Amino acid sequence: MLPNCEGQRVPQVTFNCRQADQWLPRSTDSLFAGKTVVLFALPGAFTPTCSSSHVPRYNELAPKLREAGVDAIYCLSVNDAFVMEAWKQDQQADQIDFLPDGNGDFSAGVGMLVDKQALGFGKRSWRYSMLVRDGVIEKMFIEPDLPGDPFQVSDADTMLGYLNPTATQDAAVTLFTRPGCGHCARAKALLSEKGLAYEEIQLGREISHGGLFGVSGRRTVPQVYIDGQHIGGADDLESYLNG
Repeated sequence: MLPNCEGQRVPQVTFNCRQADQWLPRSTDSLFAGKTVVLFALPGAFTPTCSSSHVPRYNELAPKLREAGVDAIYCLSVNDAFVMEAWKQDQQADQIDFLPDGNGDFSAGVGMLVDKQALGFGKRSWRYSMLVRDGVIEKMFIEPDLPGDPFQVSDADTMLGYLNPTATQDAAVTLFTRPGCGHCARAKALLSEKGLAYEEIQLGREISHGGLFGVSGRRTVPQVYIDGQHIGGADDLESYLNG
């Protein structure tokens, strides 16, 4: 069984990070002392669940976590600094600091370093999240010790629910656009005026014309979805928001 370290101090280690093409050693004290921190750890950069769900949702809920008193959000993996920096850029995760636990020192210190040799990974971190106040671990959400890569409790929504049980979730908005489209710009402005964050998917970059038609049944942009409901174009969105 994986250990629960609630009530203990985080391990004293130094993370060898990269910033502006320079090495930037970051000590445990500089990262945790005097701060309320959420750290979530995962098996590997660029891996499916980590890239599609774990990191994006923490980045999306970062403003809500900060409203709940969190000063910093860290993503940790047993990868080197170059890989973690490339992954952060690929994920466009501007709300999260990525910590390269290259030698697994931090992961071992909290009892979360596990053997993934069967996958060719060597030693990696188990998936978990924790809330740390001034260097002391207050709460840990550790994935169950099951085969594979369980992802049930270390997610951003669970952490936000612990910090603020009454927190409300914002509407999930997806906006299909293309560069240079005036109606798309108007739709984005309408959403911003209402304080609605949105995921933008650009035609010709993230989706093809055929893909857009397959999703929406339309060939024009913008196409807006709110909480899974197809709203339509910019005029439809304006009517929906003002209705």
